[in-house]
Amino acid sequence: MALLEVRGLARSFYGVHALNGVDLDVAAGTITGLIGPNGAGKTTLFNCVTGVIPPESGRVRFDGEDITAWSADRVTRRGLVRTFQIARGFPRLSVRENLMLYGARRPGESLWRAWARTADVARRERELSGRAGAVAKRLNLTRVLDDPAAALSGGQKKLLELGRALMTDPKLILLDAPIAGVNPALAREIGSHLAGLRDEGLTFLVIEHHLDVIARLCNPVIVMAEGRHLAEGTFAEVAADERVQEAYMGARTVTP
Repeated sequence: MALLEVRGLARSFYGVHALNGVDLDVAAGTITGLIGPNGAGKTTLFNCVTGVIPPESGRVRFDGEDITAWSADRVTRRGLVRTFQIARGFPRLSVRENLMLYGARRPGESLWRAWARTADVARRERELSGRAGAVAKRLNLTRVLDDPAAALSGGQKKLLELGRALMTDPKLILLDAPIAGVNPALAREIGSHLAGLRDEGLTFLVIEHHLDVIARLCNPVIVMAEGRHLAEGTFAEVAADERVQEAYMGARTVTP
């Protein structure tokens, strides 16, 4: 059984169909690539699957449970989390604090407990701080752990985005352009982190416009076009598919 199953997902904006009946599966323990030309509906798919916006029709099942139109926080608690193409966070907070904010079970969010600083609040904050330190070490962010997020490079902000996702103890992470705007050396490092996390049991669905990254990391690769699932297979298989070539480059005109 697939970890994520999407069936007939549809969503339109002002009469324009961004998703037009998408079907796809993501198997556990894979880095599945999701590619397609601009406007194919990839980010809208992420938004509908993770509860950022509701689909108009269709179903989403995750880990055997129907999560269609769940709220984003409920989806995250279930173990399905996504990152954004433009790295988000709180620029004035430190890397450690940004990571801790995404940890599960934070009793200090209650106004009374935050004011009273009860023993369970203090204990959980120590646990979250330790967890943040471990995640930062895993992603090579230890040396900037106490720096403000605003001081990070573009690539480090991408790593922080991934780190915040890891703090939720996810089963599946949907990554939206994790390499975009990152220098080649750090892009390779991010790729290595993803491969290592997959080997440790995590599953990924990755939107990425750098096709060399998709070719190196992802199997299978799913191609979307015009809000639909167009093709699926290894990168070599989809790259050789005439429908995929047409979607990216347009139909060839044959002259007599």
